[in-house]
Amino acid sequence: MRQLLVINPNTSASVSALLQTHVQQAAGSHVQVRTVTARFGSPYIADEASFAVAAHATLDAWAHALSTEAPAPDAVLIGCFGDPGLMALRESSPVPVTGLAEAAFIEAARHGRYAIVTGGARWGPMLQRLAQGLGQAQQLAGIHTVAPTGAQLAADPVAARALLAQACRDASRQLGVQAVILGGAGLAGMASAVQADVPIPVIDSVIAGAHWALRCAPLPPERSTPGFNVAWQGVSPEMTLLGVAHHARSG
Repeated sequence: MRQLLVINPNTSASVSALLQTHVQQAAGSHVQVRTVTARFGSPYIADEASFAVAAHATLDAWAHALSTEAPAPDAVLIGCFGDPGLMALRESSPVPVTGLAEAAFIEAARHGRYAIVTGGARWGPMLQRLAQGLGQAQQLAGIHTVAPTGAQLAADPVAARALLAQACRDASRQLGVQAVILGGAGLAGMASAVQADVPIPVIDSVIAGAHWALRCAPLPPERSTPGFNVAWQGVSPEMTLLGVAHHARSG
């Protein structure tokens, strides 16, 4: 059975539960999904500071997950629409890695140019920067952030559906896109709830992450050993054990 490790980079157990449910449902019974939660950081990633800490928390959660007796993952999904730590984890992992945003970008781009609808105004420039770094700047027509954060939207799903449906319709009409991404771990499942009210495909970032996990191919054999090319100081024991000093001693 294929093993998928999902890392929630924030400290919210409820978000982890939401990820576990929706990713497992979308991935199917032939994939075993294991969701782990950041051991430190913020309950909601809402600005540059919490994003920076979340990148560290993602690496720490991955190292801790590898230290347990659970089956080794065949792929890793960062369960945050913003993908904190994506490039660092991809550099260190012997299996494919993506995040909710990158997976959603790839899926939306199959339809043509796309827009993003998400919660929290500070995510606008952060997601624009991410899209630029992932080579998606030409495909991304615009980012529409609604005033409530993703956590606030998830807390009131009835009100959120109306607000998000209107935002998706506005993005479709104003930007002339062929698809819109509803981005955020806390918004898992809402794309299907608003789709009937939106004239273009609405991409659920969490479902897109699960679909990516089903398609991704293994990395070359030379990438078979996980590890950081760093002699860490002051990080968790699990990260230290995957650092340069450990590999030098064991070699």
